[in-house]
Amino acid sequence: MAFVPQHPIGHPLTDAVDETSVAARHAQDNARNAALAEKQQAVRAGWGEDAAARVHEKGKLTTWERLAQLADPGTEVLPIGSYVNWGRTFKGSRRLAPGAGVVTAFARVEGRWVVVIANDNTVASGSWWPLSAEKIERAQDIALKLRVPVVYLVDCSGLFLPEQALSFPGRTGAGHIFKMNSVLAASGVPQVAGVFGDCIAGGGYMPIISDRVVMTESAYMVIAGAALIKGAKSQKLTSLDIGGPEVHVHQSGCADERVPDDPTAILFIRREVARLPSPAVDFYRHGAQPAPPRFSPTELGALLPGDHRHGYEMREVIARLVDDSLFFEVLPDRGREMICGVARVNGLWMGFIANNVLPTPHPERPGELRAGGILYREGIAKISAFSRTCNEDGVPVVWLQDIAGFDIGVEAEALGLLGYGSSLIYTNSTNTVPMMTVLLRKASGAGYYAMAGMPYDPVLQLSTPLTRLAVMEGRTLAIAAFNTKLDDDFEIATDDPEERARIAAAMEETAARIEGDMDPVAAASRMDTDEVVPLADIRRYIEAVAEMAWQSPRRVRNPRIWSLHDLVLLGRGGAASVAQASELAVAIEAPVDGLTPVRVATAGTFWQRPTPRDPAYVEPGSTLTAGRTIGLIEVMKTFAPVSAGVSGTLARWAVADGAAVEAGTVVAWVKVD
Repeated sequence: MAFVPQHPIGHPLTDAVDETSVAARHAQDNARNAALAEKQQAVRAGWGEDAAARVHEKGKLTTWERLAQLADPGTEVLPIGSYVNWGRTFKGSRRLAPGAGVVTAFARVEGRWVVVIANDNTVASGSWWPLSAEKIERAQDIALKLRVPVVYLVDCSGLFLPEQALSFPGRTGAGHIFKMNSVLAASGVPQVAGVFGDCIAGGGYMPIISDRVVMTESAYMVIAGAALIKGAKSQKLTSLDIGGPEVHVHQSGCADERVPDDPTAILFIRREVARLPSPAVDFYRHGAQPAPPRFSPTELGALLPGDHRHGYEMREVIARLVDDSLFFEVLPDRGREMICGVARVNGLWMGFIANNVLPTPHPERPGELRAGGILYREGIAKISAFSRTCNEDGVPVVWLQDIAGFDIGVEAEALGLLGYGSSLIYTNSTNTVPMMTVLLRKASGAGYYAMAGMPYDPVLQLSTPLTRLAVMEGRTLAIAAFNTKLDDDFEIATDDPEERARIAAAMEETAARIEGDMDPVAAASRMDTDEVVPLADIRRYIEAVAEMAWQSPRRVRNPRIWSLHDLVLLGRGGAASVAQASELAVAIEAPVDGLTPVRVATAGTFWQRPTPRDPAYVEPGSTLTAGRTIGLIEVMKTFAPVSAGVSGTLARWAVADGAAVEAGTVVAWVKVD
């Protein structure tokens, strides 16, 4: 019962993807990553070299220099919330507010993971902009859920006053930061603060509730600065006179230590973190050693098609994220549109729940396949049970989303899909175990919610440069918005050329706007996702979350008494295992007049080409191999490949490009060799 039967998964990249696609996808992935890196560099630069020079003139370090000295040598700082306010302008400022003027990140300090919250002193002297407070509170919430220490590097001149109405009041306004300080303290989460410069009003309040507070000689904490007091009381004072270390270390007791400069303050913070209990990570590894995947995470960019409508094998993704590419899949023959199981990440157990974006056998109609990336009844029930069981066992869960949404239609409603979906939502709303969500490509509709999307409080939600987060695609939404002006084939229903042109232009504008909103950096700017990372970096963030989730002792079952074992045992004896279907073609039939029919195994729209702008995969007369793709089946905006299933020559098409087909329809005829 204690044995967790992990099995190897995955294949070398050249076996999983053809060589031509590998090269093209790598090139596209490199281009996307380069564009993202430029944005990341722009955020890290703050207000640029001139602003950094002014910080240095004051004898201080920039925020990123402080972070570099705080983190253990040779370790990586993992930013979160980098793109908050990206591209957003504000009244009263000719400049943008990179990262909302705050750096939040995961870092190792004295061998322990901490959440760092640091004012960017190169951006308006560390002022709080609109969404600065919400970004700080999100980092505090992550620390609370993971129960890891918080380190504040405070250098804040208060609110950016021209936009105070967007950051001062409200449920999550700046004052909520101090409530989170209190909640963290009440929950026993250690907080250590370094005060490095101007800490006015809210900036002065933020460090006070921390367990340890250190101030440099150039730092001060005040409710109101000298300028305001001079105006109100006609007193000639400096802010250091009012609230410098002489006052708060030696008189008020609001700080614990007085140090000469930034590097010394960083050493103090590291010393205080070192005094905390040692991490429990090795204990929870149960003797296992961390190991990298057998297949490199750097291959993920070539594994995932850039076109979100095209499928891929999700198990190949998991194989590039888990230790030794070993995976214990739970209930593999049930709800095959979903994949769930457990694996180690850096030697620590983690649950994984993922969409199968390839077609899967229909459980009740032999020979028929269902589109991937969609939630059906059986898959929902499976992952609901798995999620609840992981919560009971104390196993953190990683959700890998590439979802088009829930199944729809008469059959779906009659089968009670709403009820099953509500069960999944209830489960993920009430789980207490840490859950992390990765939006690989599509994150659409209520499926995004049900699979632990941001509204369901995952400890971290990542997006990739491929992520598309929305209720529906731009073109589909435009059709819905202008439905009254379209015919049954969704064509503009007017003969007036001027009106037709106006409607077409309005639809194009709507589609383009929605496509822009779906951009992952735009989503991160609105705080709809925590961070956008290259596909190759997903493993690094999962490693960090795994170690943070297991760093502090908490309620957890030893693997020998996991409820997962019961779930696996009760799931035995179900439907016979069916080989994973990766293509929408049926068994080879006997030739008719010397030609073999190629049928599709599901209803949908049959396309002979990857996109309307591309040539057909094959033409009559083309030489075929059994596995060569000849077309695509589209179901709910999801595409899956169709192969001939035999070697020979394409004799002729049986249906037109873009034809609606039923399961079993003959789409082509092949002359077999």
